[in-house]
Amino acid sequence: MKRILFFADASSIHTQRWVREIASRGFDCVVATRRPAEVLGASDVIPIRPGGDARGWLLALPEVTRVAKRVAPQWVHGHYVTSYGLWAAACGLGPQVPVVLTAWGSDLLVTPREKGLRGGVMSALVGWSLQRAALVTADSQDVLAEVARYGTKARCEEVLWGADTERFRPGRPAEGFEIASLRSWEPNYNIGTVLEAFARLRAERPQAHAVLHLLGGGPDEAALRAQAAALGLGDSARFLGRVGDASMIAMLQRSRASVSVPSSDATSVAMLESLACGLPVVASDLPANRAWIEPEWLVPPRDAAALAAALVRLHDDPDVAQALGRRNRDVAARRASRRAQMERMAVLYDALRLKAPQPA
Repeated sequence: MKRILFFADASSIHTQRWVREIASRGFDCVVATRRPAEVLGASDVIPIRPGGDARGWLLALPEVTRVAKRVAPQWVHGHYVTSYGLWAAACGLGPQVPVVLTAWGSDLLVTPREKGLRGGVMSALVGWSLQRAALVTADSQDVLAEVARYGTKARCEEVLWGADTERFRPGRPAEGFEIASLRSWEPNYNIGTVLEAFARLRAERPQAHAVLHLLGGGPDEAALRAQAAALGLGDSARFLGRVGDASMIAMLQRSRASVSVPSSDATSVAMLESLACGLPVVASDLPANRAWIEPEWLVPPRDAAALAAALVRLHDDPDVAQALGRRNRDVAARRASRRAQMERMAVLYDALRLKAPQPA
């Protein structure tokens, strides 16, 4: 049996999708986690010190080792280098069990770069974990460049979370000018900037009957609702929160544009899903986004005026918007298929196992 022990957030949709895809390719997937949840495809989900306190990651290490020995996997895979990646690197199963680490973005691009003691400690932990990996994956080249900065000898590969391009596909848009925002309601994603840009669009083009669909949910909900009220947006700004794939697809298919303007990001699944639905996407000018979005549709992360101007242009020139949507669908179908990405990941797992030293 080919068994992988994942150290990962079981409640994350990204973990759930990865495990489901890999399990469907003949791997026995076990998930050890601080956030227990059902994971379709996993043969077991093992809670380890549930919670989110920082000390818990270190205090749990003896239990992590016991769990790893009991599960006896052929691979261990840590998702998010600064936490679960530490567990994967420290579980102590020896060189015959390859360690795989997947960087999610902020674990390399944000936390280790913080000033002061915390940033220094996190940078040291990242370096220690990366030195023990046989394979490191990330979903953008800028994150892989950051991995290389730590001098790891691991094989480094760009592997996308990808989009389900068979389900996320173009549909029939609504009559009005509807806009999708799929990012979480927390500071990095600049939803306040999206609201301000949307208010400018409505003021400049009242005939558009513009509607903004806000998915994602998050801790800034109260502040964002207050901002929307202060901007006089009424029910044109619709706070939908977290929804399932079917509802998300339906919302994307009725929209005419998608916005994603975080301050820091790797390759966003939300962006890929918008591309797959054939939507024009206006995104923040970040290295990861430049690989997917044409330069004229990239804006500074907190520049509401630039974002509003791009949305006005998409409204005013539907031919441009439709051509851009067709281009985006083609890009997603060719480069962002989750099925193709996970097929490749399964091959990478097998290649690691073949190269690992076998026990005597």
